[in-house]
Amino acid sequence: MNISTSQALFEKAQHFIPGGVNSPVRAFRAVGGSPIFIKSAKGPYVYDEDDNEYIELINSWGPMILGHGNELIQKAVSDAIQHSFSFGAPTRREVEMAELITTMVPSIEKVRMVNSGTEATMSAIRVARGFTGRDKIIKFEGCYHGHGDSFLIAAGSGAVTFGTPDSPGVTKGVANDTLTAPYNDLAAVQKLVDANKGHIAALILEPVVGNMGCVLPAEGFLEGLRKICDEEGIVFIFDEVMTGFRLSKGGAQERFGIKPDLTTLGKIIGGGMPVGAYGGKAEIMNWVSPLGPVYQAGTLSGNPIAMAAGLTMLNYLNEHPEVYTKLELSGHKLVNGFTNSMKKLGLNYTINSIGSMYTLFFTDQAVTDFPSAKSSNLPLFGKYFHAMLDRGIYMGPSQFESMFLSTALENSHIDRIIEANEESLKEVIG
Repeated sequence: MNISTSQALFEKAQHFIPGGVNSPVRAFRAVGGSPIFIKSAKGPYVYDEDDNEYIELINSWGPMILGHGNELIQKAVSDAIQHSFSFGAPTRREVEMAELITTMVPSIEKVRMVNSGTEATMSAIRVARGFTGRDKIIKFEGCYHGHGDSFLIAAGSGAVTFGTPDSPGVTKGVANDTLTAPYNDLAAVQKLVDANKGHIAALILEPVVGNMGCVLPAEGFLEGLRKICDEEGIVFIFDEVMTGFRLSKGGAQERFGIKPDLTTLGKIIGGGMPVGAYGGKAEIMNWVSPLGPVYQAGTLSGNPIAMAAGLTMLNYLNEHPEVYTKLELSGHKLVNGFTNSMKKLGLNYTINSIGSMYTLFFTDQAVTDFPSAKSSNLPLFGKYFHAMLDRGIYMGPSQFESMFLSTALENSHIDRIIEANEESLKEVIG
């Protein structure tokens, strides 16, 4: 039997890379089969090593908001490369990037560049602990903030897919300092706060969750958390690695009208290059070294190539509000199409969406938290994933992921996705 180039690469990769992949969800363990190895991408399409073309709904897990291979960003990267790849020294673009971020996100008065979302969240927690002199943090079941030890307690996304939300290698001491609450449950948060008076440094959450699928905050939830944090002197942290600059120019915090004390960023601010950032109130950020005593450093932080890509991306988003109008229209069209198809087929699955993020959950329950997300029929999702793939639609290979739309998707692409979805649902429900 002939095997595809992707299958052959995956077999080879497993000899040299743990699980054959460099990030767990890529292994297709949640949906079965072998992962597709991508060779190139342009606009709304990705192409695998066997030259198959797919309309793409991952967009590198969010940053390709303008689609793949955007010409403006390509030129910015090409121009920057002419001056070398990295300096380990300050550059003009770092200053311009910091100024632009503070202009677009009003809650951020000062910002520090890092190299990934995980670095950003780890650093934000550290500075919150230094600023408050406290040890404990509160996070939420199903929210994922990278693979830092403090966050791998009831984590979401890849950890959930494998059924191991508590990772070996995380010490009991770290686990004891991490308090976990159900998402959208203010009473549970208040109970944790009351039981740990004066010990909680920070509360961190995804204001719109993307790592147990797309889950929105209930009305009053974010406002209630802001109130609790104000009353208890807790640093309120929004993890906007996924939602920052995607849900609006100022991220989820602009969309919901809530100002956190600190914000973590990634994905879009690199235009697809590896990058992250954390920032917020000056009085907190002034605790970061070399100005303050909380140490954090990075040789490649503010990498000039990443800064060139990110600056071009953010400047474009800042100057073209029509981007968000198009994303909203695409999101509405897709969700309405999916909903109409389910009505036609007599199905009652749940779709959560906001702007250019959405998840189709294979459950008839409203999905508002981690337990309701886990009520989804995972084997059925796996069949659906492959049915969509067979029809040229490349989605995230896990029920517990949000999909991300880009401005490269035209109405004709959305129509194809809706048609593929209806055909795939027909196939998997028999």
